[in-house]
Amino acid sequence: MARDSSAKVRVAASADLHCREDDHGRFRNFVKHVNSVADLLLLCGDLTDRGTLEDARTLVDELSGLRVPCVAVLGNHDYEHGQTTEICAALTKVNVRTLDGDRYVFEKVLGIAGIKGFAGGFENATLQAFGEAPVKSFVQESVSESLKLEAALGQLTTPKKIVIMHYAPIVATTIGEIPEIRPFLGTSRLAGPVNRYGADAIFHGHSHHGSLQGKTDKGVPVYNVAMPLLKQHTPEQRFVLLEV
Repeated sequence: MARDSSAKVRVAASADLHCREDDHGRFRNFVKHVNSVADLLLLCGDLTDRGTLEDARTLVDELSGLRVPCVAVLGNHDYEHGQTTEICAALTKVNVRTLDGDRYVFEKVLGIAGIKGFAGGFENATLQAFGEAPVKSFVQESVSESLKLEAALGQLTTPKKIVIMHYAPIVATTIGEIPEIRPFLGTSRLAGPVNRYGADAIFHGHSHHGSLQGKTDKGVPVYNVAMPLLKQHTPEQRFVLLEV
C-alpha cells in the first residue's frame, strides 16, 4: 500500500564514505543508526576511496545490514580506476540503487533524482565554453550533467522531490574551503534544473571543509553531507536526517 502523500518520510543522507578494502567494521554503527531512525538512505558519492572493486566489495559487506532502501550517486573517487560499472553491479547485491541522470520513487510519494555533477565555478565566475578545446570539453561536462538532471526531474511527478549529487550546486556550501579550489568543487549550472522544476532539498558531498547548509537563489535548501564535515559538527551522527 502506498504511503499517504501527507505522511513524512525520514531521509538520512551522507557522502564521502571513502571506503577502503581494509575498512571492515568501520560503518557498522553508521548502518545501525540509519536503521533506527530513517526510512531511506541517500549516499552522495565517493562511496569508495580508490574506485576499485575491492573497495566496493568491502562497502557492500558493510551495507549488508541495512534494512531501509538506499539510493546513491557516484563521486570522482569512484571513477579513479574505471570500474564504475563493476562498482554499481556490486552495490545492487545489497539493494543499493545508483543513479546517473535517472530517478527512483519511494512508496509513490518521494521522487529522487540523481547525478554525479561536475566542476566549473559559481555565479558570475562560472567558466564559459570559450577558447581552447580542453576548456570547452571541461565546460561541456558540467553542462551535460545539468541536462541529465533536468531530464530526470522532468519525469518526476511525485508530490515530494529530492535531488542528490556529488559536486556542489551552490558556492555557499563550499565556504570554508580554500577559495582557489572552490571552482573545482561544483558549479551553479547544477542548480538551474532544480530551480526550474523545484525540489524539497538538494544533498551533495565533495566539499569536506565547506559549510553545512545553504539555498539556491530560488530558495531550495542545499545540504552538504560530506562525512568528514559532519564528523566535525555532529560526531555522533554521520548523516543528516531530514523529514520531508
